[in-house]
Amino acid sequence: MRKILHVAARDFLATVTTKGFIIALLLPPIFLAAVGVVFPRVMNDRAPRQSGQIAIVDPTGQVAAGLRTYLSPEAIAGRRAGSLNRAREALGGVARALPPAPAMQAIDAATGVPPLDVVELPADADLPREKQLLRSRDAPARRLSLIVVHPDAVVPAANNAFGTFDLFVRAGLDDRIEREILNGMDDAIVDARVRHEGLDRQHVDALTTVERPKSITVTDTERNEGASTLTRILPFAFTLLLMMSVMSSGQYLMTTTIEEKSSRTMEVLLSAVSPMQLMAGKILGQLGVGLVVLVLYASVGLLALFSMALIGLLDMSLLIYLLIFFLITYLIMGSAMAAVGSAVNELREAQALVMPITMMMMTPWLFWYPIVRDPNSAFSTVLSFIPPMNTLVMMLRLASTAPPPLWQVWLSIGIGAGAAGLMLWFASRVFRIGLLMYGRPPDFATLIRWARQAQ
Repeated sequence: MRKILHVAARDFLATVTTKGFIIALLLPPIFLAAVGVVFPRVMNDRAPRQSGQIAIVDPTGQVAAGLRTYLSPEAIAGRRAGSLNRAREALGGVARALPPAPAMQAIDAATGVPPLDVVELPADADLPREKQLLRSRDAPARRLSLIVVHPDAVVPAANNAFGTFDLFVRAGLDDRIEREILNGMDDAIVDARVRHEGLDRQHVDALTTVERPKSITVTDTERNEGASTLTRILPFAFTLLLMMSVMSSGQYLMTTTIEEKSSRTMEVLLSAVSPMQLMAGKILGQLGVGLVVLVLYASVGLLALFSMALIGLLDMSLLIYLLIFFLITYLIMGSAMAAVGSAVNELREAQALVMPITMMMMTPWLFWYPIVRDPNSAFSTVLSFIPPMNTLVMMLRLASTAPPPLWQVWLSIGIGAGAAGLMLWFASRVFRIGLLMYGRPPDFATLIRWARQAQ
């Protein structure tokens, strides 16, 4: 046992102290943090600081005033505050991470809302000349757009069909300002039509609006609010964490085994330890590497949930299952990687043997959304019992809003543990023969023959 621990400590330190590992371990969290800070500022929906005139030709005489009201800084800031409040209600706890609506409204009024001056032109305005102002930079006031309302936009024509409006914009106009103009025209024309019919706009809006309730998930043991976007992302995050920690440590195990074999270092090691002690030590050492990756990224995720007041979405028992599934998945993948690493002479020779294993592990990724959407379907249930993908599928199901029965979870764990034991047995036999085999790389049939021949 002492020799196994020595090999494990050697492999662990040789991996975690390299610059490549440290960079690979720390760079993704730093990158994600940077994206989290920069991306919302780049992709914010705040209207840009692009001021100027919006000219409108309104022969109806009933639309321009509504557009002017809609595009006033106060109205734009108020709509953004309303959107923020709706987002806060939808996100629940995460709303604590968002600024309060009055503060956001004050920020918009100070910086984010563009001063748009709506200028009404006479009905007989020279349209070619007005369009030319959209291209001119010498005009007294910068013209951003020209709107021409059709005469029958408010009162329908003889065929009882309503007209619309034409919109001409300056080249390079921000699409968010254009969207505000289009929405403003829609609102102003509809309001003019409603007033023309002698109706009350608020009453019409109330008649044509149905508030959508939050869906409620009913299970055998609980009744709670239905899954939001965040609760659908949670299973994906758990599976990503499991896959990343297992694949990274398994890849390191295979790479170090190939390097030691090709440099003949393996022959020196075998003079001090047996092949089984060497394999067990290497698997145990890279298990520690995988645990470092798992703990680091799990801690980052928990910190993110805690900072956004979403820690209540997480069932802490999932962390225990995550550790159990990591151990099972790693033993399967690590054993396979150790067997492949001992059987080949170069890294490129390992690709053909590793690809089928990797594709099996990637299957839950391809079907993660159907599994999360219906975690108790026949398809999801069957995949939960097929190793080596069963641990990943079961993790998806456990983190979903409708977790599977407990007996299915432990049956999947039992099947995974059995598969891990079988893979360890297979890898030990291949490892014993493959370490000192050189020349043509083997195929799967050769590996099976080695496992049968090993004593």
